[in-house]
Amino acid sequence: MEGASVVRGALSWPFLRLYVLTFSYFSANAILNVVIPLRGDSLGATNTTIGIIMGAYLFTTMFFRPWAGQLIQKHGPIKVLRAILIINGVALILYTFTGLGGYFVARVLQGVCTAFFSMALQLGIIDALPDKDRSQGISMYTLCAYMPGIIGPLLALGIWQAGDTHVFTVVMVVLALFTGLVGYSAKMDNKEAETAPAQTEQGATIRKSFSQLIKNPYLFKCSVLMLAASAVFGAVTTFIPLYASQIESGNAGIYLMLQAGTVVLVRFLLRKKIPSDGKWHATFVVGIMLMLAVAAQSVSFAIVGGAAFFYVGAVLMGAAQALLYPTLTTYLTFVLPKTNRNVLLGLFIAMADLGVSLGGVVMGPVADLSSYSSMFTMCAILGAVMIIFAFDRRKIPMGSG
Repeated sequence: MEGASVVRGALSWPFLRLYVLTFSYFSANAILNVVIPLRGDSLGATNTTIGIIMGAYLFTTMFFRPWAGQLIQKHGPIKVLRAILIINGVALILYTFTGLGGYFVARVLQGVCTAFFSMALQLGIIDALPDKDRSQGISMYTLCAYMPGIIGPLLALGIWQAGDTHVFTVVMVVLALFTGLVGYSAKMDNKEAETAPAQTEQGATIRKSFSQLIKNPYLFKCSVLMLAASAVFGAVTTFIPLYASQIESGNAGIYLMLQAGTVVLVRFLLRKKIPSDGKWHATFVVGIMLMLAVAAQSVSFAIVGGAAFFYVGAVLMGAAQALLYPTLTTYLTFVLPKTNRNVLLGLFIAMADLGVSLGGVVMGPVADLSSYSSMFTMCAILGAVMIIFAFDRRKIPMGSG
């Protein structure tokens, strides 16, 4: 990363420039996460169909993620970044003149882009920062990825309620162009290129690395926790815009703004509190999963208890979302073998993507067969099971790594 050898800290200018790019890139999705479910519902689509369209995005990201690290090291982050920003622009423009079928194609294209975009930035941050600052760098990246969620949902509702498709078109085109300009001006020092010949030999072992999801106890535990939690996050993203209308005084924009705002606030204020010592802090992770379970149940109970439970669930959900990913990712950077760390991290992040995708795809039929409230209760049960799983120390001792 440019200047990485002479600057220090996760808040130095070379990293701030990448955080701005991250914010710009994910701004479109903050709007689309609200518009797509509402648009699907207005066209008479079932929750299952809406879930599939929404889930196609991160399911595609999951599929391409394990290979992204290898291709980035082989061709360099800048070439890859510029190529995917062009594809991202095409995807955003597709939303402006197509229906549900076009939305599905656009979600797939966005998924491909995100696989390479996020891996390029995250691996660059991990490689450039010293050990003690890794968690801060990862937290700042993910913070900027969620910051658009503070105003994006309200903007999306405003666009939708206005009923003017021209406004939506202008917003998508502007975001595509701005993101492209910021991305093309960004620079990264591909310091890993010197070791690329040895690294690229690992390409043949990517398939073998999949077995590490089971065989490696550190990767297995973190992946299961991330998969389950992400399924809950995915269900919220997909169905809150539709569920909110059933809650007295409930507003999807306010809910998503509160959740995203909590993510941003918690990640910034607690960025130095996230463990960055390579040890498994069971109590810390258990606390996160407890917040997740309570948040999902609070959202479920809102159908009876009212908007207060709805918004309390948003804050707790945001806090859990803010802490879990950087905690597990930072832990894995210490305990995974350096020889194939990037590939294994790609697999872990792919599990997060798969979880969000399953949150829409699996929970959609559940909502069709029962109700949104019952579906969120199932999410709470899933979170409760993960509390027990996180506390189990038989496979990963506290002092590992």
